[in-house]
Amino acid sequence: MDFWFSEKHTKDVKLSIRIDKQVYSGKSDLQRIDVFDTPAFGRMLVLDGYLMLTEKDEFIYHEMMTHVPMAVHPHVRDVLVIGAGDGGVVRELTRYPDIERIDLAEIDEQVIEVSRRYLPFTACKLDDPRVRIFIEDGVKFVRRKKEEYDLIIVDSTDPFGPGEGLFSREFYGSCFKALREDGIMVNQHESPFYEQDALAMQRAHKRIIESFPFSRIFQAHIPTYPSGHWLFGFSTKKYHPLRDLDEARWNARKLACRYYTTTLHRGAFYLPAYVEELLTDVEQKH
Repeated sequence: MDFWFSEKHTKDVKLSIRIDKQVYSGKSDLQRIDVFDTPAFGRMLVLDGYLMLTEKDEFIYHEMMTHVPMAVHPHVRDVLVIGAGDGGVVRELTRYPDIERIDLAEIDEQVIEVSRRYLPFTACKLDDPRVRIFIEDGVKFVRRKKEEYDLIIVDSTDPFGPGEGLFSREFYGSCFKALREDGIMVNQHESPFYEQDALAMQRAHKRIIESFPFSRIFQAHIPTYPSGHWLFGFSTKKYHPLRDLDEARWNARKLACRYYTTTLHRGAFYLPAYVEELLTDVEQKH
């Protein structure tokens, strides 16, 4: 008998992946956590029925969240990561020896524990000595910070349930205050393809541009995410993601990536016409 995991993307669309076995199932105080092994995508993390990552394509998401800002900002020392209990963003950040501190604010301790045990491919650097883990709501955590970070990466779940507050105007305003004068915030920005996801993306963009003087959207193609077309936000007080991209400096690091390149970096900010229209509509009303 075949067993399948299905995630509903719209009322008319589902993504289904065949499962070899269920490796873990449990419930924290906040959400249900499941880990599956699949023949097509390897190990897979699911929260409250929503697919968070798979072993086969997680590198796309985590590389784009991390290396895009790191190739622009010339001297990142202190980083705040919000969410990301699976450790994928932290893994990529620890590849930079000049980063001195990585604060990880994750609301659900059980996500970290499950990731350490069952997702070693993402959680492998959570014990790096530069990493400090805070089991706390990211909204409350960042509210207490002022001009403390060079980079904030918001690796949130979707805008409902435990991650809902990470899409609020108050939260983005707190991130702005927590950044130093040349700081960068990168956030996952949802998909622009399906109507409900596009509306969530527009709401997030509206709230970000109310707080940041400069914000641009970039994209990646992630097979297991709704529609496969995913957006990220790049918001800053100073740097432009293309004019301030230092390709020579980043390439001199010789970091071996499977998705990110500085050439791709440039292309990622050139968006399809329909996405530009969605964003322009929000910006004109702001």
